[in-house]
Amino acid sequence: MSTPLIWFVFMNLSILLKPGHCTETGDQVLSITPQTQEQVDILRNVSTHYETVLWQPVSNEYISTQVQAHLYVPANSSVTVKAILQKHGITHKVLLANPNELTKMQMKNDSTDPRSSSTFYERYHTLEEIYDWINRTAQDNPRTVKVILIGSSYEKRPLYVLKSLSFYQQNSEITRILDSMDVYVLPVMNPDGYKYTWTTIKRRWWRKNRSISKSGFCVGVDLNRNFDVDWGIKGSSQNPCEEINCGPFPESEPETQAVANFLRRHKDTVQLYITIHSYSQMLIFPYSYTFDQAENHNDLLEMVQEAAQRIKRYYRNTYTYGPGAAILYPCSGGSDDWAYKLGIKYSFTFELQDRGEYGFLLPPSHISGACNEALLAVKTVAVKVLEKTQAPANDHTI
Repeated sequence: MSTPLIWFVFMNLSILLKPGHCTETGDQVLSITPQTQEQVDILRNVSTHYETVLWQPVSNEYISTQVQAHLYVPANSSVTVKAILQKHGITHKVLLANPNELTKMQMKNDSTDPRSSSTFYERYHTLEEIYDWINRTAQDNPRTVKVILIGSSYEKRPLYVLKSLSFYQQNSEITRILDSMDVYVLPVMNPDGYKYTWTTIKRRWWRKNRSISKSGFCVGVDLNRNFDVDWGIKGSSQNPCEEINCGPFPESEPETQAVANFLRRHKDTVQLYITIHSYSQMLIFPYSYTFDQAENHNDLLEMVQEAAQRIKRYYRNTYTYGPGAAILYPCSGGSDDWAYKLGIKYSFTFELQDRGEYGFLLPPSHISGACNEALLAVKTVAVKVLEKTQAPANDHTI
């Protein structure tokens, strides 16, 4: 029997773990819900022409009536932005009044050897610390963990995959999964963007990689719009200055190529693909590029519905679930849709905590909760996949 594989890609960790540098006192994150198309147009203009950062939605083209938008407003833009909102009758509320303190909290790391601390998994870490953790984990567990180099980023940083060779924790549900599946984890798909957010004051919430466009004026491609599935059609832009730049052509970026090539090599055995992002608390499955239903829509829906119910039961937290286009917005070039089209029929995107209370500044004290929820969702889905894909006792093929 060929061994089914489970594949995790942490696509947007440059956003999830992006503490960045401290900013001036008075920065705020505003929640704004436009009521009319005129207010939508005003908010789009504000997010484009003033020194602000649109947290949600990912692009101002997705700003719409009756839907919350989350806007990071630096102190030096606050008076102007709020005056414009007031002038046009656009109400808002302050989601975060102290983002500077939260940023400091995210960057705090008192240990010279971070793994020596019992709170290692309750803090955010630099790219160097993550690489060190990858290498030490493999060195300390040579019988259970293997590091695979699958490529390098635009700025020539390594793209490592961790392969779990066996499992050793006393947890019957996890043991069943790991006894039946090889597990591959790509901890950071966008190391260049991750590094940039830690070392640059100007763009603390950088979502793209760091490739330079032919024009030389703008930098970066949104890797989750660079996969070869309905590329460049919906919810993306070929303008290199846009946050949702899909690149000059499909798989134009070395990071995308590395992931796609690795999955192509394993496509006959990979059964489950999960890519993990933040934030919004969603369990998403194909399709995002079209409103058409996936062939196994009902199976996928059953899996995320049970996962969301278990998260609600155990952690009292609510996750929205469904096809990406229906519950979020239409978007081409995503890795989950691409993996599904490749033949991996159980393909998901998990959006982690929270819904906007802290957004991209999730405090370190919430890391454990976010991980527990994600792990529960992974376990729930993986067990369901095993039930649906494992061969009967008299059949040794999958």
